Amino acid sequence: MATPVDISPNKDGGVTKEIIKEGVGSELPSPGGTVIVHYTGTLLDGTKFDSSKDRNDPFQFELKKGTVIKAWDIGVATMKKGEVAILTCAPEYAYGETGSPPKIPPNSTLKFEIEMIDWKGEDLSPEKDGSIERYQIVQGKDPITPNEGALVNVHLTGVYNEKIFEDRDVQFTLGEGEDVGVIEGVEKALESFKQGEKSKLKIKSKYAFKKEGNSEFNIPPNATVEYTVELKSFEKGVNAWSLNNSERIEQAKIYKEKGTNYFKACRYNLATKMYKTVTSFLEYRKDFEEDLKTERENLILSAYLNLALCHLKMDRNVEAKDACNEALILSPQNEKALFRRGQAYLALASPEIAIKDFQEVLRVEPKNTAATKQIAICNNLIKKQLAKEKKLYANMFDKFAEEDKQKEEEKLREQPDVMCGALGEWGQEERPGGRDATAFEKENPNILMLNANGTDEFQNM
Repeated sequence: MATPVDISPNKDGGVTKEIIKEGVGSELPSPGGTVIVHYTGTLLDGTKFDSSKDRNDPFQFELKKGTVIKAWDIGVATMKKGEVAILTCAPEYAYGETGSPPKIPPNSTLKFEIEMIDWKGEDLSPEKDGSIERYQIVQGKDPITPNEGALVNVHLTGVYNEKIFEDRDVQFTLGEGEDVGVIEGVEKALESFKQGEKSKLKIKSKYAFKKEGNSEFNIPPNATVEYTVELKSFEKGVNAWSLNNSERIEQAKIYKEKGTNYFKACRYNLATKMYKTVTSFLEYRKDFEEDLKTERENLILSAYLNLALCHLKMDRNVEAKDACNEALILSPQNEKALFRRGQAYLALASPEIAIKDFQEVLRVEPKNTAATKQIAICNNLIKKQLAKEKKLYANMFDKFAEEDKQKEEEKLREQPDVMCGALGEWGQEERPGGRDATAFEKENPNILMLNANGTDEFQNM
């Protein structure tokens, strides 16, 4: 059994650790990650006050987030996978002067036998679905983190299937990493990095190379990749809240110009980000002076119109429609907004709605030949839809009629055949007098000759 070691930050003996079973490997859990442990807690006299093992229910918590006693955040951070250790925790690193009644008295020194089962990285994904996990290697020094628009200097090492596919230094504006080949997952993660931090990132395909993969790096579709990222330095981006109205206008112009340049280069995703930033700088602040007020409204309107165009280019038709709706709130008879919303509805297979927008365009500008062409397209699609529906309904009615006919025939088949036996197959005992069948009756078995003697007295009937 190992000798207890003082692992308290101040070396004051407040937390000692005694390893009972060595762990495997060299990796340790990183701050912010979720650790999974079993534990048994006792007082110094051996009284057990809690045990996850007794409940057969491993305990999970986020490391270094202050959700457990100080001794745990300190001690568990030093444990490898599979390791079992005893932490002895002085009151100031446990429950202090108050204790935790009724089981833990005030000023109690506690012992915890802890088994490290496993851990997961810190979830940095926006949806908290584990699609971006961080494992810190070197903690950063400064509590400030980069924001969108910050100029960052990083070193990236990308690994797939244990092979390095990129290893480089790169400088870029956060939010525009796509322009220099930096995947979205790295950008999202960097928003939580501190200067000097080095971390391993596990990034699923939705924030990496998606369903397309990357042929240059030999990465297949829907692949999870790993990056080791070091944030060497950064310069904070401009925060909208720190600017006066005139400065907001100037920043919005800068982002609008960036968006236009990205659009011209067919970088529609980046252009979308820039136009959204324009609205974020101006949308929620409305106390502009008269001269700036008009400029603000024109910039926001332009941003929404351009957003709609970007979304149409990327076949994001619902988003395009929504952007047009925002533009039409600002300018209800805007020709471009009406036309682009009509295009969105048309792409969403709603020509009967789209045609109304194109007709409204012609009311605003009767010479708009593009709208006239779109109306013709809508009418053609509507006719095709009606013909298709008519054919569909006709087929349905024919089907129903055939089913009704089959049901009727089935009912008739279930009824007794009155021509069978009683009328249709005459036996000798059924003839008057029990006589033999005449030649006519043999040729016509379903007809009964009524005369008993077989004469022709009924021949004129």
